[in-house]
Amino acid sequence: MSDIDAATSQAIFTAKNRGAAEVGPDHLLIGCLRVISRFGIAVLGEWNFDLESFGVDWVRPHDGPRPKVAYSEAAVVLFDRAAAIARSISAQRVGVEHLLAAFASEESGLMGQLKRTHGITSASWRAAVARLHREPQGECVEEKKGGRHYLTPEEAAEALGVHVQTMRAYIRSGRLPAFRVAGERAIRILRADLAKVLEPVAGERKASEPVAGERKASEPVAGERKGNEPVAGDKKE
Repeated sequence: MSDIDAATSQAIFTAKNRGAAEVGPDHLLIGCLRVISRFGIAVLGEWNFDLESFGVDWVRPHDGPRPKVAYSEAAVVLFDRAAAIARSISAQRVGVEHLLAAFASEESGLMGQLKRTHGITSASWRAAVARLHREPQGECVEEKKGGRHYLTPEEAAEALGVHVQTMRAYIRSGRLPAFRVAGERAIRILRADLAKVLEPVAGERKASEPVAGERKASEPVAGERKGNEPVAGDKKE
């Protein structure tokens, strides 16, 4: 599981445990901080954030599959901002650092509270995120070694340069094989299968259009003669 997937999973379970109908910015921020934390402490720049102060039981694992929830409009805005930040630095995918950086301009909710309590400014928060270094573990190590063999629909769409809805249409039609993670709704696509939606362009022609050098059935080859037409040198009888 990538760091951004882990953060959103943490956010979803936090929202569920608090009885929230939607995943909001506060849940996303807690999810991000939990991903970068160790022993319940998230170290970011000069600040140490204790997850217990946010009501998070950092020792307790999440039970069962990730529940289905909706994201609030404010959370969607944060995701869009994180994606724009990732594109601005030519990142291949959105990560936790981009989502954390997206919180720099937030003034309400938990982020606003942290700013007032710790004297955090937009610039100091972004500087702390820029210095964030996390040890790669699990899947991240595999990515550094040569890339994962499976992708999310969003990653697959990015790899082919198409819209994610186009990718989902390929999956629905059966043109692109896809798999579900056991016990979850998450969809994964084998990287090698992406070639199945590619079609050759060079050499395409209509059935009625001859290739250069070919001849139509009605066209004689030089040196051939039509029907009873004599070839030069033949005698007429």
